[in-house]
Amino acid sequence: MPTIVVEVMPKAELLDPQGKAVAGALSRTGHESISGVRVGKRFELTVEGPIDDAVRAEVAALAEHVLSNSVIEDVVGIHYEQSNIELAGEAAEHHDGYDAPAGETH
Repeated sequence: MPTIVVEVMPKAELLDPQGKAVAGALSRTGHESISGVRVGKRFELTVEGPIDDAVRAEVAALAEHVLSNSVIEDVVGIHYEQSNIELAGEAAEHHDGYDAPAGETH
């Protein structure tokens, strides 16, 4: 089943107290090369069936209106991931007809 990943981050102009706390902890533990941290949210949505334009539109609307608070957060990414089984199925559908001899790979 396909998975859709929605990434949400605090707006750049707003303070991120959780990120500031993580950055402070990193500095205290000897990681001085890290100058800043921002903490966001990641949502993984699993869908039944293929990801078509209707599903993409539905997820975009959910990301903007349900999964994020548009006053303080931005949706920074929506990624569509397929399972290895689906990728193998697509590869079989697009097979170019060439089979390497036994023991050879190309």
